[in-house]
Amino acid sequence: MLRTVLVTGANSGVGLETALHLAGLGFGVVGTVRSDEKAELLAKAASEAGVPVETAVLDVTDGARSEALVRELEPWAVVNNAGYMNLGQVVDVPAEDALLQLDAMVVSPMRLATLAVPAMRRRGEGRIVNVSSVAARVTAAMSGWYQASKHGLSAVTDALRREVGADGIDVVLVEPGALSTAIWDKAADELRRRRQTSASPVSYDRSLRILQAARPHMAPPSVVAEVIGTALTAGRPRARYPVGPGATAVPLAGAVVPERLRDRLARAVLGE
Repeated sequence: MLRTVLVTGANSGVGLETALHLAGLGFGVVGTVRSDEKAELLAKAASEAGVPVETAVLDVTDGARSEALVRELEPWAVVNNAGYMNLGQVVDVPAEDALLQLDAMVVSPMRLATLAVPAMRRRGEGRIVNVSSVAARVTAAMSGWYQASKHGLSAVTDALRREVGADGIDVVLVEPGALSTAIWDKAADELRRRRQTSASPVSYDRSLRILQAARPHMAPPSVVAEVIGTALTAGRPRARYPVGPGATAVPLAGAVVPERLRDRLARAVLGE
């Protein structure tokens, strides 16, 4: 029997690579995107890769649509990947922007997961893979709300894993380091936009330079797709999979470098 996997944010980056990779592994993949235009991009990429991927238009913050889609598919696995950066100093990010991000990146993925759980319980098996980040283990300036979202997603994922494990449902966290995807292009645009009204424009200028210098050293999103494939095919998947540059070293450094020193380094980097 073909196992259906629902992958969110499947039109680019990690989501696209994951949809294609899982289809190649023999899963019945349904990739969600936010518009018909993005659905066409996903369908074209699947055709060029020679693998079958179905598309579904879904804004993950739409609870009614999420419920209807999960009820229709009853997926064997859900891969929650959709997300965005929303960079800027905490004081420069409007509260409504922060609320939208927390909804999209914490509440909404867990809603999809909990909607899928009843059918998984009836089958006695299922998997939920939440794509978090190494950012969930550390905290840096200029990405506070993104990191708050990833911290929150990781915490509630750990709770869910402990609550449904006895039902044969595996809940997995994937924690990528820096990846070379279009998310950084949008992040750079956010930094430029918020710089215009910020009381600390130098911080934004330095952040943009750091981002530009880091891009060539980022890993391709395919490395995460392969790890997600491992999490879905392993007999007993691990609770968490760090992957990519810095995924192991960054949390380790955060654990051994004193907090005061980290604060001073961050201020020095940002020119404050």
